[in-house]
Amino acid sequence: MRELIFGGARSGKSALAEKRAAESGLHVVYVATAQALDGEMQRRIAHHRARRPASWGLVESPLDLAATLRQHAAPDVCLLVDCLTLWLSNVLFAGDAARQAEAGEAVDCRLFRDEMQSLVDTLPQLPGRIIMVSNEVGWGIVPMHAVSRLFADEQGRLNQRVAVVCERVTLVAAGLPLTLKPTTA
Repeated sequence: MRELIFGGARSGKSALAEKRAAESGLHVVYVATAQALDGEMQRRIAHHRARRPASWGLVESPLDLAATLRQHAAPDVCLLVDCLTLWLSNVLFAGDAARQAEAGEAVDCRLFRDEMQSLVDTLPQLPGRIIMVSNEVGWGIVPMHAVSRLFADEQGRLNQRVAVVCERVTLVAAGLPLTLKPTTA
């Protein structure tokens, strides 16, 4: 089963994902997309690491997420990806998209689109359980900066495409989960 858990900053989405992974009864492998590039991110990573059980595996995958998931997915494994938002940022800055947006040029998001397509194509084929955490960034004002607008647009597109291939989609607000898919209507 594939699940997307998304929400705003500090909404409780990672805590919910960790709870569901722990309850899965499967061996959990935490797939970290963050890079400890500054002190603040180092502290955030340490906070997440401290609350995870020592028995969980860890794989760091800041860029090639689809390949990482293919390599580690198994029927008796729950992969917890935290988070798609940082992965998106990593991919946008690894290619030319962020630089092009900054320069006011037409943006070619080929690297990101190829990576996103690979992820979306891979997810339905994976055995075991996959839980992915992502941010909802589209409920605020339209960002003023070109790179921020590009990021918000691509984050929205990523969440939509991943949600389509997931059997369960949960929105978290104020620590409260709201199941969007499957619906009971």
